[in-house]
Amino acid sequence: MLNNEETNKNNLFLMDNTANPAPLGLCAFGTTTILLSLCNLGIIALSSPVIAMAIFYGGIAQIIAGLMEWKKNNNFGFLTFVSFGFFWITFAGIMMLPVLGLAKAPQPVDLAAFLSVWGIIALGLLICTLKMHRSLQVTLLAVLLLIVILVAAELTGSGLIRMSGGVMGIIAGGLALYIGLGQVINEVHNRRIIPV
Repeated sequence: MLNNEETNKNNLFLMDNTANPAPLGLCAFGTTTILLSLCNLGIIALSSPVIAMAIFYGGIAQIIAGLMEWKKNNNFGFLTFVSFGFFWITFAGIMMLPVLGLAKAPQPVDLAAFLSVWGIIALGLLICTLKMHRSLQVTLLAVLLLIVILVAAELTGSGLIRMSGGVMGIIAGGLALYIGLGQVINEVHNRRIIPV
Protein backbone atom coordinates (compact mmCIF):
# COMPACT_ATOMS: atom_id res chain seq x y z
CA MET A 1 0.00 0.00 0.00
CA LEU A 2 1.30 3.46 -0.95
CA ASN A 3 1.70 6.09 1.74
CA ASN A 4 0.49 9.69 1.20
CA GLU A 5 3.90 10.94 0.04
CA GLU A 6 4.22 8.19 -2.58
CA THR A 7 0.62 8.79 -3.72
CA ASN A 8 1.31 12.51 -4.13
CA LYS A 9 4.47 11.76 -6.17
CA ASN A 10 2.48 9.43 -8.43
CA ASN A 11 -0.29 12.02 -8.87
CA LEU A 12 2.29 14.67 -9.82
CA PHE A 13 3.68 12.26 -12.36
CA LEU A 14 0.21 11.85 -13.91
CA MET A 15 -0.59 15.59 -13.97
CA ASP A 16 -0.42 17.32 -17.33
CA ASN A 17 2.06 20.15 -17.01
CA THR A 18 2.39 20.83 -20.73
CA ALA A 19 1.78 24.28 -22.16
CA ASN A 20 -1.67 25.46 -23.19
CA PRO A 21 -1.83 24.79 -26.96
CA ALA A 22 -4.82 27.08 -27.61
CA PRO A 23 -2.77 30.27 -28.12
CA LEU A 24 -0.74 28.57 -30.86
CA GLY A 25 -3.86 27.32 -32.62
CA LEU A 26 -5.66 30.65 -32.29
CA CYS A 27 -2.68 32.70 -33.49
CA ALA A 28 -2.07 30.33 -36.42
CA PHE A 29 -5.73 30.54 -37.45
CA GLY A 30 -5.90 34.30 -36.89
CA THR A 31 -2.82 35.34 -38.81
CA THR A 32 -3.51 33.02 -41.75
CA THR A 33 -7.12 34.19 -41.96
CA ILE A 34 -6.03 37.84 -41.92
CA LEU A 35 -3.46 37.21 -44.66
CA LEU A 36 -5.97 35.50 -46.95
CA SER A 37 -8.52 38.20 -46.20
CA LEU A 38 -6.06 40.79 -47.50
CA CYS A 39 -6.23 38.85 -50.79
CA ASN A 40 -10.03 39.01 -50.76
CA LEU A 41 -9.78 42.76 -50.26
CA GLY A 42 -7.43 43.01 -53.24
CA ILE A 43 -4.58 44.43 -51.16
CA ILE A 44 -2.19 41.54 -51.83
CA ALA A 45 -2.09 38.75 -54.40
CA LEU A 46 -2.74 35.08 -53.72
CA SER A 47 0.95 34.22 -53.98
CA SER A 48 3.60 32.09 -52.29
CA PRO A 49 3.53 33.85 -48.88
CA VAL A 50 -0.19 33.10 -48.55
CA ILE A 51 0.16 29.48 -49.71
CA ALA A 52 3.21 28.90 -47.47
CA MET A 53 1.41 30.42 -44.48
CA ALA A 54 -1.62 28.20 -45.18
CA ILE A 55 0.52 25.06 -45.23
CA PHE A 56 2.94 25.70 -42.41
CA TYR A 57 1.39 28.03 -39.84
CA GLY A 58 -2.34 27.84 -40.53
CA GLY A 59 -2.01 24.14 -41.34
CA ILE A 60 0.76 22.29 -39.56
CA ALA A 61 0.95 24.53 -36.47
CA GLN A 62 -2.80 24.21 -35.89
CA ILE A 63 -2.63 20.44 -36.26
CA ILE A 64 0.15 20.34 -33.66
CA ALA A 65 -1.98 22.51 -31.34
CA GLY A 66 -4.95 20.20 -31.90
CA LEU A 67 -2.91 17.12 -31.05
CA MET A 68 -1.76 18.82 -27.87
CA GLU A 69 -5.42 19.58 -27.05
CA TRP A 70 -6.16 15.86 -27.53
CA LYS A 71 -3.48 15.05 -24.95
CA LYS A 72 -5.24 17.45 -22.57
CA ASN A 73 -8.56 15.65 -23.23
CA ASN A 74 -10.09 18.75 -24.84
CA ASN A 75 -12.31 17.44 -27.65
CA PHE A 76 -13.39 20.94 -28.71
CA GLY A 77 -9.80 22.17 -29.09
CA PHE A 78 -8.78 18.93 -30.77
CA LEU A 79 -11.57 19.07 -33.35
CA THR A 80 -11.26 22.80 -33.96
CA PHE A 81 -7.52 23.05 -34.45
CA VAL A 82 -6.97 19.78 -36.32
CA SER A 83 -9.94 20.48 -38.60
CA PHE A 84 -8.97 24.05 -39.42
CA GLY A 85 -5.33 23.00 -39.76
CA PHE A 86 -6.36 20.57 -42.47
CA PHE A 87 -8.69 23.22 -43.92
CA TRP A 88 -5.67 25.42 -44.58
CA ILE A 89 -3.59 22.59 -46.03
CA THR A 90 -6.54 21.62 -48.24
CA PHE A 91 -6.95 25.25 -49.33
CA ALA A 92 -3.27 25.31 -50.34
CA GLY A 93 -3.79 22.04 -52.24
CA ILE A 94 -6.78 23.50 -54.09
CA MET A 95 -4.57 26.38 -55.24
CA MET A 96 -1.51 24.24 -56.06
CA LEU A 97 -2.94 21.13 -57.74
CA PRO A 98 -4.12 22.92 -60.91
CA VAL A 99 -0.78 24.74 -61.24
CA LEU A 100 1.02 21.40 -60.98
CA GLY A 101 -1.29 19.91 -63.62
CA LEU A 102 -2.71 17.37 -61.17
CA ALA A 103 -6.32 18.60 -61.17
CA LYS A 104 -8.63 21.03 -62.92
CA ALA A 105 -8.97 24.51 -61.51
CA PRO A 106 -12.05 24.74 -59.28
CA GLN A 107 -15.16 26.45 -60.55
CA PRO A 108 -17.00 28.92 -58.29
CA VAL A 109 -19.66 26.33 -57.46
CA ASP A 110 -16.90 23.89 -56.43
CA LEU A 111 -15.43 26.44 -54.04
CA ALA A 112 -18.91 27.30 -52.74
CA ALA A 113 -19.55 23.61 -51.98
CA PHE A 114 -16.13 23.29 -50.31
CA LEU A 115 -16.81 26.31 -48.11
CA SER A 116 -20.37 25.22 -47.35
CA VAL A 117 -19.29 21.98 -45.70
CA TRP A 118 -16.89 24.01 -43.57
CA GLY A 119 -19.84 26.21 -42.67
CA ILE A 120 -21.51 23.14 -41.17
CA ILE A 121 -18.44 22.49 -39.02
CA ALA A 122 -18.26 26.17 -37.99
CA LEU A 123 -21.95 26.09 -37.02
CA GLY A 124 -21.40 23.01 -34.84
CA LEU A 125 -18.41 24.63 -33.17
CA LEU A 126 -20.40 27.82 -32.62
CA ILE A 127 -23.07 25.79 -30.83
CA CYS A 128 -20.32 24.31 -28.62
CA THR A 129 -19.11 27.80 -27.68
CA LEU A 130 -22.50 28.67 -26.19
CA LYS A 131 -21.14 26.95 -23.05
CA MET A 132 -17.80 28.84 -23.26
CA HIS A 133 -16.58 32.41 -22.87
CA ARG A 134 -18.14 35.21 -24.89
CA SER A 135 -15.01 36.11 -26.89
CA LEU A 136 -14.87 32.59 -28.31
CA GLN A 137 -18.58 32.75 -29.19
CA VAL A 138 -18.09 36.02 -31.08
CA THR A 139 -15.02 34.61 -32.87
CA LEU A 140 -16.86 31.48 -34.08
CA LEU A 141 -19.84 33.59 -35.13
CA ALA A 142 -17.47 35.78 -37.16
CA VAL A 143 -15.94 32.65 -38.75
CA LEU A 144 -19.40 31.35 -39.67
CA LEU A 145 -20.40 34.73 -41.15
CA LEU A 146 -17.12 34.81 -43.08
CA ILE A 147 -17.87 31.43 -44.63
CA VAL A 148 -21.44 32.45 -45.54
CA ILE A 149 -20.18 35.65 -47.19
CA LEU A 150 -17.48 33.78 -49.14
CA VAL A 151 -20.02 31.21 -50.34
CA ALA A 152 -22.22 34.08 -51.54
CA ALA A 153 -19.21 35.68 -53.25
CA GLU A 154 -18.42 32.45 -55.11
CA LEU A 155 -22.02 31.89 -56.21
CA THR A 156 -22.64 35.49 -57.32
CA GLY A 157 -19.19 36.43 -58.57
CA SER A 158 -19.63 39.77 -56.78
CA GLY A 159 -16.41 41.61 -56.03
CA LEU A 160 -18.21 43.70 -53.44
CA ILE A 161 -19.37 40.60 -51.55
CA ARG A 162 -15.83 39.18 -51.75
CA MET A 163 -14.47 42.42 -50.27
CA SER A 164 -17.08 42.13 -47.49
CA GLY A 165 -15.67 38.68 -46.85
CA GLY A 166 -12.21 40.22 -46.65
CA VAL A 167 -13.42 42.62 -43.96
CA MET A 168 -15.18 39.84 -42.04
CA GLY A 169 -12.06 37.67 -42.35
CA ILE A 170 -9.92 40.38 -40.81
CA ILE A 171 -12.45 40.65 -37.97
CA ALA A 172 -12.55 36.86 -37.44
CA GLY A 173 -8.77 36.51 -37.67
CA GLY A 174 -8.24 39.52 -35.43
CA LEU A 175 -10.55 38.07 -32.78
CA ALA A 176 -8.70 34.73 -32.82
CA LEU A 177 -5.36 36.53 -32.61
CA TYR A 178 -6.67 38.68 -29.75
CA ILE A 179 -7.72 35.62 -27.72
CA GLY A 180 -4.49 33.71 -28.45
CA LEU A 181 -2.14 36.57 -27.61
CA GLY A 182 -4.34 37.63 -24.68
CA GLN A 183 -4.05 34.20 -23.08
CA VAL A 184 -0.25 34.27 -23.30
CA ILE A 185 0.04 37.89 -22.09
CA ASN A 186 -2.16 37.08 -19.09
CA GLU A 187 -0.18 33.95 -18.31
CA VAL A 188 3.21 35.67 -18.57
CA HIS A 189 2.09 38.56 -16.34
CA ASN A 190 0.26 36.16 -14.01
CA ARG A 191 -2.80 38.40 -13.98
CA ARG A 192 -5.63 39.41 -16.27
CA ILE A 193 -4.31 42.23 -18.44
CA ILE A 194 -6.26 41.33 -21.59
CA PRO A 195 -9.93 40.45 -21.04
CA VAL A 196 -10.47 37.09 -22.76
